[in-house]
Amino acid sequence: MVSNCVWGVGLLRAFGVALLTVGCLWPRSLGTGRRSLTRAPSWPCARLTCCRAVALALGSPLSQTRAAQSRAATSASMSQDLSEAVKAASREVHSQAENSEFMKNFQKGQVTRDGFKLLMASLYHIYTALEAEIEDNKENPVYAPLYFPEELHRRAALEQDMAFWYGPRWQEAIPYTKATRRYVRRLQEVGRTEPELLVAHAYTRYLGDLSGGQVLKKIAQKALDLPSSGEGVAFFTFPNVVSATKFKQLYRSRMNSLEMTPEVRHRVIEEVKSSFLLNIQLFEELQELLTRDTRDQSPSKAPELRRRAGSRAQDPTPSETPGGKLPLSILSPVPLLRWVLTLSFLVATVAVGLYAM
Repeated sequence: MVSNCVWGVGLLRAFGVALLTVGCLWPRSLGTGRRSLTRAPSWPCARLTCCRAVALALGSPLSQTRAAQSRAATSASMSQDLSEAVKAASREVHSQAENSEFMKNFQKGQVTRDGFKLLMASLYHIYTALEAEIEDNKENPVYAPLYFPEELHRRAALEQDMAFWYGPRWQEAIPYTKATRRYVRRLQEVGRTEPELLVAHAYTRYLGDLSGGQVLKKIAQKALDLPSSGEGVAFFTFPNVVSATKFKQLYRSRMNSLEMTPEVRHRVIEEVKSSFLLNIQLFEELQELLTRDTRDQSPSKAPELRRRAGSRAQDPTPSETPGGKLPLSILSPVPLLRWVLTLSFLVATVAVGLYAM
């Protein structure tokens, strides 16, 4: 009898451990991609804690592997020149910027005058802020080797373009979008508190202008039927740079000569990624503004859009059935698991009692 009781208790413990493990690995909801409407804040934490305990018991080989990979990546980055490390680290986000809808349309020659004017106005605000911070830090050793005002600075050229696109009172007419303001605030913050990160923004902007910017200039001139003399696209013209290739080589060599601690170097690389993200946000905003303008100029579609919106409002929401009950697929797994544990405990208790008899 005693052995039977011990066997029953052991079975109960094993069953409980198995259920706890299933609960640890249970998905957040039973649906396919839908969010649970009854959220249990402690559930993800409990599941994460359980999984961490399992990983710790197993020696955590996955975490050890990731840590080794991170150390190897850091070591490889430090062995590279700064310009090469920045280029490698930002390759993915750079590609995302180039493949944003606004830029893809631009590269295809699908650029409108309104879209180009919006872009140039945003660039005016961005370069005004960037070059103001550069001037304030031109003698700071963290940036001084990259100070090339005659060759690179764009504000004067952009003022010519603003006058071309917006007229003599352009300062009162040019737009200042939310994404542009966000970009400008970041540049001002960097210049005041972390001037060493100006290297990242100057690299992203100026070397990009000397590379892909020259292609965009030709596309804009053709798509917008602009004069070949350069009116309207002065921003893309660098009269004091004889050879873009040689100048970029010089610029990169100056970047590589900057003295940086590993910590500062890492922050510069991360700021380059942030700079590309700011550009992506800008492109997305410009595309949204252009799409909205196009939609507003199509009044014949407005009634149809309103009818569609009304029909959607009358339909039951996907999170609620006509009877007012929540579908099973989006119920939280926590109550269900508790019922399973309770039922299992009762069954196991009955089993132990039977063995005891």
